[in-house]
Amino acid sequence: MELNYAILRVEPIMTIPDLAQIGSHNKREKKAYQSNKNIKIELSKNNIELVPLNVKYVKGFDELTKEYKKEHNERMKTERADRKKRYHEMLNSSKNVVADELVMTASHNFFKDMSREQIKEWADTCMEFVYNDLGYKKEQILHATVHLDEDTPHIHCVVVPLVKKYDKRTNTERYTISKKQYIKDKIQLSQLQDKYHARLVNKGYELERGIKGSDNEHIKIKEYKKLTKKLNQELNVRNDRIDKAMADFEEKMKTTKQTLIIDKDFVKVKKDTFDSMNNVISESKKVMELQPKLQTIFNEVDSYANSYKSLEKENQKYKKEISKLEYENQNLEQENRSLIYRLSELFQLFKKFLRKLLQRGNDYTKDETAEVVKNCYDNSEFDMGDVVKISKGTTKQDELFDYVDAPDYYKERVRDYDEYDYDKDDFDLGR
Repeated sequence: MELNYAILRVEPIMTIPDLAQIGSHNKREKKAYQSNKNIKIELSKNNIELVPLNVKYVKGFDELTKEYKKEHNERMKTERADRKKRYHEMLNSSKNVVADELVMTASHNFFKDMSREQIKEWADTCMEFVYNDLGYKKEQILHATVHLDEDTPHIHCVVVPLVKKYDKRTNTERYTISKKQYIKDKIQLSQLQDKYHARLVNKGYELERGIKGSDNEHIKIKEYKKLTKKLNQELNVRNDRIDKAMADFEEKMKTTKQTLIIDKDFVKVKKDTFDSMNNVISESKKVMELQPKLQTIFNEVDSYANSYKSLEKENQKYKKEISKLEYENQNLEQENRSLIYRLSELFQLFKKFLRKLLQRGNDYTKDETAEVVKNCYDNSEFDMGDVVKISKGTTKQDELFDYVDAPDYYKERVRDYDEYDYDKDDFDLGR
């Protein structure tokens, strides 16, 4: 019987752009996948949403981590100007993951003749592993889906290891994203793969744990060679013994022909010749007894190798897609630099324009403009310094200073300015 294997991989997601790209793949946001022909987009409607996400990954991530973002933004208000970072900028520059992607599947033949409902039951068992063995809560799952539009059904489960930890420096509990709270190292990952396999087996699924250390792609080849070498040695020993037994038997038969007595009911041969013949039969039986064991091991190795090849093939497709994206990004980089520079200029003009509206607009215009400034601040598009510079000396100064918790010394400094100082560098609407 061909053996099937339980497969669990954990892929770190290091930056917000990486998260966005994975979200696009998992949610099938493209109309076609030229670099991955294995995806049959017409079958994507059959994919199973285990933990749905109705928005894009980045927006969902920001909602899931909104308390962490709020805490970060509060810290930045008192941070030195040269150390201030926006929320996503801080996450991208850290050495920690922003999320982990769990990929759970099994050998291709495991899913043969399974209905969609049966695959859903298997997937629910896998999610029990995520909740009960890994320890994630439902609110830490960004998205989980079963892809049925590829050759082998598999789960993509994106988790955000957001936790509160005690900070010795500030003597307070602070939010952080810490993968080590759930998977400390490769040793623990191997133990978790044992638990993953055990949970599936306890639910009645006939799956093998697989070769230990299979996270390292080279271990499979080493194990394969080791088993193959052992089998070849065993077969060589058996073949040598049969060859010797046959040679001995043939030698005995040369002398036996002269003394062979055949009558109506009996064939009489010398005893040593008879013993030699029995030896040939005995060695042949040993080879025959070994054959089913050999075949089982060969099938096991072959199944495991095929599973590895399937995963390797999928990885190669991802690599090609990434290479293509990198090439496209290189072509866009130069254009992006000029766009970023231009956008920076426009953003500065936009701030000056808002300030001019606060200075010269009517009451309704000033109220609306103040709301725009607040929204820009809430979305980390403006920092406290921007709000102060836009609103200083206007009728909305106190309201906006209080909104961003500007220190009192800012208010004192504003009183030292006259109206000319406020306006001399401002954007001229007549330009």
